Amino acid sequence: MRHNKNFNHLGRQAGHRKAMLSNMASSLIMHKRIETTVAKAKAVKQFVEPLVTRSKEDTTHSRRVVFSYLRQKEAVTELFRTIAPKIAERPGGYTRILKTGFRLGDGADMCIIEFVDFNDAYTLGVAPAAATEAKPKTRRSRKSSAKTTDAVEDATVVAEKPAKKSAAPKAKPVAQKAAKNTGAKVASVKTNVGKKM
Repeated sequence: MRHNKNFNHLGRQAGHRKAMLSNMASSLIMHKRIETTVAKAKAVKQFVEPLVTRSKEDTTHSRRVVFSYLRQKEAVTELFRTIAPKIAERPGGYTRILKTGFRLGDGADMCIIEFVDFNDAYTLGVAPAAATEAKPKTRRSRKSSAKTTDAVEDATVVAEKPAKKSAAPKAKPVAQKAAKNTGAKVASVKTNVGKKM
């Protein structure tokens, strides 16, 4: 009997399923975001979150345990070096699943699974509010800001010394030199030769 054994087999036998979850978890760790079906994403979430929790303690034993699941040295290194320090304070819930619609071929429910701390689109590249200093909100009038601008305007400005002009003569275009020798008229051509940029 298999009472209360609700486990999504994902239409695969055990060896195939373990290999697939290992590969998907490694891809998620390396790329921080992958696109897959909702059923596989839920299975990967259950597979990868205990490994991320294990990576908070960087010991040889925890590295070996994580390697026995992932089976890729690069993914283990990435997990312990870049992901673990960033999620150190988070007590759980390291990944999120965002549904993206249905696949065109078979209508499967598709989604994106990603690490919460590595999504710059949500944070807009801004640090969390706790890390940045919050400005105190006061009910002061705007006259105080006008005083600061007056002080800036009253400040004396030190005049810059003009740059010395180059003593080298300006080179004339070759066409004008040839015209001077032959006596023909040539339209003046403006060039940047000899000018300081």
